[in-house]
Amino acid sequence: WEEERYPEGIKWKFLEHKGPVFAPPYEPLPENVKFYYDGKVMKLSPKAEEVATFFAKMLDHEYTTKEIFRKNFFKDWRKEMTNEEKNIITNLSKCDFTQMSQYFKAQSEARKQMSKEEKLKIKEENEKLLKEYGFCIMDNHKERIANFKIEPPGLFRGRGNHPKMGMLKRRIMPEDIIINCSKDAKVPSPPPGHKWKEVRHDNKVTWLVSWTENIQGSIKYIMLNPSSRIKGEKDWQKYETARRLKKCVDKIRNQYREDWKSKEMKVRQRAVALYFIDKLALRAGNEKEEGETADTVGCCSLRVEHINLHPELDGQEYVVEFDFLGKDSIRYYNKVPVEKRVFKNLQLFMENKQPEDDLFDRLNTGILNKHLQDLMEGLTAKVFRTYNASITLQQQLKELTAPDENIPAKILSYNRANRAVAILCNHQRAPPKTFEKSMMNLQSKIDAKKEQLADARRDLKSAKADAKVMKDAKTKKVVESKKKAVQRLEEQLMKLEVQATDREENKQIALGTSKLNYLDPRITVAWCKKWGVPIEKIYNKTQREKFAWAIDMADEDYEF
Repeated sequence: WEEERYPEGIKWKFLEHKGPVFAPPYEPLPENVKFYYDGKVMKLSPKAEEVATFFAKMLDHEYTTKEIFRKNFFKDWRKEMTNEEKNIITNLSKCDFTQMSQYFKAQSEARKQMSKEEKLKIKEENEKLLKEYGFCIMDNHKERIANFKIEPPGLFRGRGNHPKMGMLKRRIMPEDIIINCSKDAKVPSPPPGHKWKEVRHDNKVTWLVSWTENIQGSIKYIMLNPSSRIKGEKDWQKYETARRLKKCVDKIRNQYREDWKSKEMKVRQRAVALYFIDKLALRAGNEKEEGETADTVGCCSLRVEHINLHPELDGQEYVVEFDFLGKDSIRYYNKVPVEKRVFKNLQLFMENKQPEDDLFDRLNTGILNKHLQDLMEGLTAKVFRTYNASITLQQQLKELTAPDENIPAKILSYNRANRAVAILCNHQRAPPKTFEKSMMNLQSKIDAKKEQLADARRDLKSAKADAKVMKDAKTKKVVESKKKAVQRLEEQLMKLEVQATDREENKQIALGTSKLNYLDPRITVAWCKKWGVPIEKIYNKTQREKFAWAIDMADEDYEF
């Protein structure tokens, strides 16, 4: 980090790597695993068989019951069939994938039952691969690569009701791959009999390998690991930008409040949208092509049908009820009291409109981001999310941390502060499938611990009674050791109970997204140092590598 910086836009001078690791070739099914069509055994050609196995592997998944998934799959599968197969296989409902499905289930069971030696062998092979392909040389430094393996072919799932679910993600070949390295580096060699699509020497970008996937036509990249200098610095700059916003946020807030009264409709809409982005941490919401993706929206693309206005609701005035699908088809549902001016403006924006009309019809993300850029250099809607997330964590930690609590209780306070942020950012998850079971296990541990504690307390009581009678040093010693045993069990019980509370509260909230992407890690590092909480209780090994810069930089007095 302390080395000289290159001129603006130049990311590196030397870059050398081994290229990507391709997905293993398809292994045909054993002879005894049969596919049936209309009740009759049918031998599929290798290409058609491979695509059929993708469907068979997902047979127990609800995806394969969805009409759109089945339709897209069947259309793409037919493209891989021979003419003869196409003539016979005309109806997906007549296809029987049961034997294939059972074969893959048995395989996955066998993997679980592997011996220690077999597991170790696989681990060693993976480590060998990592050693060879998992590192690159960038400007005299050996840096770790994040994802050097290319995704295997399969069926596209998408999030929510994605119109393209079930389509075939085709196998990526060397001929699809663009390699990026420096002119003086050794160019990685493609697999025998193949050649790269292109070799580039572009030092204004940080990716090493790229290709275009066939479903959305989006470009995929192989990049450096988050612990690398280039990623760490970018991360640090992101939080520094959010800290700059802290200095001028009051001015911006006063400005948009003034704009609620503007004579121009465009300015009013922009000001109300900005208020939502600031107060509710909504995403900006880009325009999207219809039919290409699931119908999800952000702030600028909200439609009239996504909000309901209540002059009064549950004893509060001027309540806006939001209900829409945000990024990744995660539902955003919230009832928020707003200021009277905002409420009146929303009524105005909704006048004479149909449910499917845009709420902010004079606004798009381009207009909004240009305005934000004028307010502060580098300001975007995302900076507001980062700023509000980080400032919320800092405030919550101050409020929730009690100096005299023990470490498990302090960690619970930290997780509660993190939860407040996840709720603000609407980071949800489905309750884990194993949730009930793991809660029951934890509860039985708690019950067992309570019994142990009751026994220990009885022992202590009788030891005290003995000591009263005997009055000698030996019985006194016994009392002391019994006391310690009770204390130890009380601490263990408390730790388990805190864990149970934590898990219950965390049932439907995803903490990881905000922890990795929206919270300035220096706030956490400072909190750990201040209260003597070991950093590994909050950040796991990967996270500690990613945030090494913050662990090094922040002391206990750090203020966001």
